[in-house]
Amino acid sequence: MTTDFKKIENSALKLDEKHRADLAKRLLASLDQQMDQEIEQAWIIDEVNRRKEELNSGEIAPVLAKEVLSNARKLLQK
Repeated sequence: MTTDFKKIENSALKLDEKHRADLAKRLLASLDQQMDQEIEQAWIIDEVNRRKEELNSGEIAPVLAKEVLSNARKLLQK
């Protein structure tokens, strides 16, 4: 793996400035995308746990899906 990395690194460093900049942007974007997915997944888990606690504590009551849909349809008709 280290040998492959060194070959890629050496090749990349031989690129002209524009192509090195484009490559750097693409590599950074790929890291950002992975980080965004990890952050979103963590948020989803936190949100699910928060809502579960609210239901279990009685702070909120569950609502049937057909009731939610009915209310949404009424709002859309206005």
